[in-house]
Amino acid sequence: MLRFSTFVNGDIPHQYSAAENTVGYTVRAIAEGGPLYHAHCQKCHGVMGLGNGDLAYSLKPSPALLAYMVQQPVAVDQYLLWSIAEGGKQFGTAMPAFKNRLSQEQIFQIVAYLRAGFPDLEDEPPAGTDGGPGAATTDEPERKTRDID
Repeated sequence: MLRFSTFVNGDIPHQYSAAENTVGYTVRAIAEGGPLYHAHCQKCHGVMGLGNGDLAYSLKPSPALLAYMVQQPVAVDQYLLWSIAEGGKQFGTAMPAFKNRLSQEQIFQIVAYLRAGFPDLEDEPPAGTDGGPGAATTDEPERKTRDID
């Protein structure tokens, strides 16, 4: 709750509050975010973001339930960027700061993976197929869906 309160009251560095997610939620961003999540986050937060990774039970407080948290209104991209980059030391948690290990782009790729629901990236269409009817041919949205009126 303290982290949430700190964010809502604007007590975070401007570099996070003004950050823009230039990665988006494309197939590419999700595919690149998955391996980053598995390498840096899974041991504590678990495969599906349920806070049940191999190290989770030795941590007090326990790791965040990311699968639940990313669905909450406060979990805007800037909040997630700040939380991952700065870690939890100031809030008394074992969450390490990743600002010196991951770029802002990499953190936003992890965010894309979280928002996609922790998909299994090992699944690929069978060889010799195009992915089936209705499969996307690109990771970019169609032109007609880019603008919001």
